[in-house]
Amino acid sequence: MTTPPAQHAGPAAPHTRTAHPALSATDPELAALVGAEERLQAATLRLIPSENYVSGAVLEASGTVLQNKYSEGYPGRRYYEGQQNIDQVEQLAVDRAKALFGVEHANVQPYSGSPANLAVYLAFAEPGDTVMGMALPMGGHLTHGWGVSATGKWFRGVQYGVRQDTGLIDYDEVRELALKERPKVIFCGGTALPRTIDFAAFGEIARESGAVLVADVAHIAGLIAGGAHPSPVPHVDVVSTTTHKTLRGPRGAMLMSREQHAKAIDKAVFPGLQGGPHNQTTAAIAVALHEAAQPAFRDYAHAVVANAKALADALLERGFTLVSGGTDNHLILIDLTPQDVPGKVAAQALDRAGIVVNYNTVPYDTRKPFDPSGIRIGTPSLTSRGLGTEHMAAVADWIQRGVAAGRSGDEDGIAAIRAEVAELMAAYPAPGLPA
Repeated sequence: MTTPPAQHAGPAAPHTRTAHPALSATDPELAALVGAEERLQAATLRLIPSENYVSGAVLEASGTVLQNKYSEGYPGRRYYEGQQNIDQVEQLAVDRAKALFGVEHANVQPYSGSPANLAVYLAFAEPGDTVMGMALPMGGHLTHGWGVSATGKWFRGVQYGVRQDTGLIDYDEVRELALKERPKVIFCGGTALPRTIDFAAFGEIARESGAVLVADVAHIAGLIAGGAHPSPVPHVDVVSTTTHKTLRGPRGAMLMSREQHAKAIDKAVFPGLQGGPHNQTTAAIAVALHEAAQPAFRDYAHAVVANAKALADALLERGFTLVSGGTDNHLILIDLTPQDVPGKVAAQALDRAGIVVNYNTVPYDTRKPFDPSGIRIGTPSLTSRGLGTEHMAAVADWIQRGVAAGRSGDEDGIAAIRAEVAELMAAYPAPGLPA
């Protein structure tokens, strides 16, 4: 097999194409906004761990005439005629997901991660049942039974967290909670977890408590596919994931499971929650899974982790406090309390400096969620551009200078960082963006 252009370790080749001629002719106002976003993504250092750059091939698949098709049902079992090609597209994505992740069953129809998780509840629980997941302020996801989510309103959500002294999950406490509450469903995984998840430990807890275990690997799916993070597949009943983030696909989702749960999962997705799948997204998922099966993607996944560890070390050397003391994956959670600057102030200052992060709650945060103490950063996007461990000291310096400038209101300092960032980004073009 040939390696796709965006899958090499060095600076990525830009995707050369015309500047949206049909869109520009029909809606120049929107075309201008798209162009502005392309330039912004090209010139900035994107450190949000849930973002990435997709390849030109994924972008093209997302915009094909598959957009024109309706195809309720599953391959070979549709409610619309004219599915000769669509069935093959979806089956290709399913087969590639099964091969890449080593699962018995895959459903590639969920519109995004939250609907995928809702399908899990529909498949295995009834309204009012107890469900269990990591608390949102501790690094979990809204859809893991948190109170403001439908999953916390329709089900009785109980939450586990991390130890205050280590920032790590205490699996003995998780076991005690599971045996006490006897949830129907347990979620493991989250959105701000910088350490390796012990899926085997969760598997033992789920079996002992009689729960269905779901691994939400939306953030780390690409790392798992590339062998840079342990796989949950041998230990869990269901794997839920988005298809973007570290997997570098379109904004979609997948549910993967053991064969014994295939019927329940498929019925929950359609007709339980959704109508027709988004076939253009399914096609782009198939492309991303093909790319992720190439040897260069394994190099990419390991480079993401190496960059994150190097960046974490550089931040520690500069006096930053990292939740759990570092990272095992693509994500770093910084507690800015010692810097005496709120996370939102720091995130907004870094954004003005051309460094895109998000402000984020840290475990046991004393500040409000919309004005928390931390920022969350990650290395998937910069790794896609070809940056390596040799660049992480410079990135840490920019973060240090940007946070300090945000605290003091030094806009000249922020402007200087932005110019330096833009210069480095120009030397490492991003996949998928026009030349």
